[in-house]
Amino acid sequence: MSSTDGFSDAERAAVKNRAAELRTEGRRAKSADKAAADEKDVLAKIAEMAQPDRAVAERLHAIITQTAPELAPKLWYGQPAYARGGKVVCFFRSGQVDKERYSTFGFSANAKLDEDHGMWATSFALTELSAKAEETIKELVRKAVS
Repeated sequence: MSSTDGFSDAERAAVKNRAAELRTEGRRAKSADKAAADEKDVLAKIAEMAQPDRAVAERLHAIITQTAPELAPKLWYGQPAYARGGKVVCFFRSGQVDKERYSTFGFSANAKLDEDHGMWATSFALTELSAKAEETIKELVRKAVS
């Protein structure tokens, strides 16, 4: 083959394989950076919250990340949320930020909370996190990602 013919089939395949490897490495690096940046954004947003919402959001963050480490923190409509595969599963809405009398912990349609009787709760009012409330949240988060 002359130099005017370009690459051989094997060389072309090798170049394509290497390009695919580099794209994969680039995506992994970006997604790792993205995940860290997303969590940093969530923690900064929580730190901006006034008490008692900040304490509730901090505790929720700890509960969710410990109970379902596969959920990635991210901001959703400017407030903390937790996603799997880029799709939000659960979220916290600050009552003070939303100018409501209570905060909300909720689940999106991506949460696997469906009950046999055709009805289930998708959000809960929160003013504080008791030990009983924390256990309920852990159970719901486990179910949501099951």
